[in-house]
Amino acid sequence: MIDVLYFAWVRERIGLPRERLDTAARTVRDLIAELTAREDRYALAFADLTSLRVALDQELSNFDAPLQGIREVAFFPPMTGG
Repeated sequence: MIDVLYFAWVRERIGLPRERLDTAARTVRDLIAELTAREDRYALAFADLTSLRVALDQELSNFDAPLQGIREVAFFPPMTGG
């Protein structure tokens, strides 16, 4: 099982702040493919990966990172200063 967290507009498009999933995904990109196949709201949220960032167990990562041993995946837009 893996906890998937959604922040900012990602959460708004999906309609959930978090969910617990049982996944066969080997990488973050595989997880995104599983999610987008579920419903249109996921496809909308993950339509443009250039506008998304991912953290694995609270450390910034990339979409090709392996999920083995990971407990938490978080998706969020890039941070901006201000």
